[in-house]
Amino acid sequence: MDWLINLFTDTDSVAHVVLLYAIVIAVGVYLGKIKVFGISLGVTFVLFAGIVAGHIHFTAPTTILNFCQDFGLILFVFMIGMQVGPGFFESFKKDGLTLNGLSVAIILLNIVTMFACYYIFFDTSDKFNLPMMIGTLYGAVTNTPGLGAATEAIGTVFQDIEAPQIASGYACAYPLGVTGIILATIAVRYLTKSRLEIEEEKLSEEEAENPHAKPHMMHLKVSNSYLAGRTLMQISEFLNRDFVCSRYLHDGQVSIPYRNTIFEVDDELLIVCAEADAEPIKAFIGPEIDAEWNVELEKQPMVSRRIVVTNPSMNGKTLGKMHFSSVYGVNVTRITRHGIDLFAGRNHHFHIGDRIMVVGPEDNVNRVADMMGNSVKRLNAPNIATIFVGIMVGIIFGSLPIALPLMPVPMKLGLAGGPLIIAILIGRFGYRVKLVTYTTTSANMMLREIGLVLFLASVGIKAGANFWDTVVAGDGLKYVYTGFIITVIPILIVGTIAKLVYKFNYFLVMGMIAGTYTDPPALAYANQVCSREAPGVGYSTVYPLSMFLRILTAQILVLFFCG
Repeated sequence: MDWLINLFTDTDSVAHVVLLYAIVIAVGVYLGKIKVFGISLGVTFVLFAGIVAGHIHFTAPTTILNFCQDFGLILFVFMIGMQVGPGFFESFKKDGLTLNGLSVAIILLNIVTMFACYYIFFDTSDKFNLPMMIGTLYGAVTNTPGLGAATEAIGTVFQDIEAPQIASGYACAYPLGVTGIILATIAVRYLTKSRLEIEEEKLSEEEAENPHAKPHMMHLKVSNSYLAGRTLMQISEFLNRDFVCSRYLHDGQVSIPYRNTIFEVDDELLIVCAEADAEPIKAFIGPEIDAEWNVELEKQPMVSRRIVVTNPSMNGKTLGKMHFSSVYGVNVTRITRHGIDLFAGRNHHFHIGDRIMVVGPEDNVNRVADMMGNSVKRLNAPNIATIFVGIMVGIIFGSLPIALPLMPVPMKLGLAGGPLIIAILIGRFGYRVKLVTYTTTSANMMLREIGLVLFLASVGIKAGANFWDTVVAGDGLKYVYTGFIITVIPILIVGTIAKLVYKFNYFLVMGMIAGTYTDPPALAYANQVCSREAPGVGYSTVYPLSMFLRILTAQILVLFFCG
């Protein structure tokens, strides 16, 4: 039996270290699946399993724990950056600018509330209390990448003495943080006297009242002599309005027009466009007529199909320049990248692996599918080189010293901020330097989760040794209720302002709050009470900037106030 005892006690053994991580991660993941009132802590329970292991002295050498912690953090934040990067800059358009402004207000209020709790409830002469409150802050907002950034920065500040294990504060605040977000969102509903059924009706009315959402079909006769000898592509570019020319009659024959189809005076066209664009198109092309030759069109089925972009020549091209509506006779209604729905604006850049929902006549949809590639087999080979090139550049970038006013030492973005920023830039602009940034959603999630569990297990094991003295016999209860205050107060203030002042739909506000806290359980709750996509729109609009700011502010807080 000595071999078995040594396996659990010989900390210098590779087998012991692997066994330690395997047990902590497996136990944490399984326990995280348990739901209480429909809410589970998910993979974050690995942190609690690690704390228990560290408390009973089931541990590993500090150098190994530090390596696994830092490598896991790098992998985790880099894959997050790759996920949010493509939609990072697009999220600032239209109402997205206001929503992101409200999101930034919540983030700043979280920090202000944290400092208020620190000065009211804690001994400010103890230099460990503020770092612990920063850990509590990131538990309260359920943001693990922020914890990682703060932990990494703490290590650079407390170099000569043992660094405070801020994961203890995180662990205390996290459970009530998850539930507090949902409870505060419900409270906003009652504070603003919002009724769910009325909010749903408003969403329906907004869609119905939007003239650009209403299709309008008309038969036009070409009477503008300028169009004689012009192609469909030329007409579309000159008119600069989206319309579908599904069929046209020329010399008594009905045909499907293509981009190079040439029109002549007296040709008859079947046009589908937005209701708001009908009059300008009619004025440019010619008068509306009665026609009886559209029987064939009525037999043509309208289909919607999810198409995967796999053609390398499509990488980086914009939606507006593809002229899907005017040339191919289809509409792109949704674009999904790494599981996040993106706004299908004219300036959206296509990336390999994008999934687009295309609606239109079946033969037109098939043509678009051929053009975009739609070959899932091409996506099976992982582009692992791009990941490690990005990590390499990110570490170098994160190590650059940045001198800032009032800072005692130059700031570095570190192992969290550097890879995150580079990943965002690669995810958005990588196609310009011939970097294929695509990874399947499952591959991205797998790498991200591996990095996350390595980080959480390492942090938990290191924190476990002092967890009893710090939390149970120390200020654990304070971390719990101050964390709840940090969670709730900003939501109540900004959520109410978003609804009453900016008149946003309540379901959109729910999604915005969930995205600001990067909290999937809150989004899941919002989707349960809303049958439409408003929560998802709010979530995806603010998520990229919120994730970036949570990580960046974590490092700034530590370096500015704990140094």
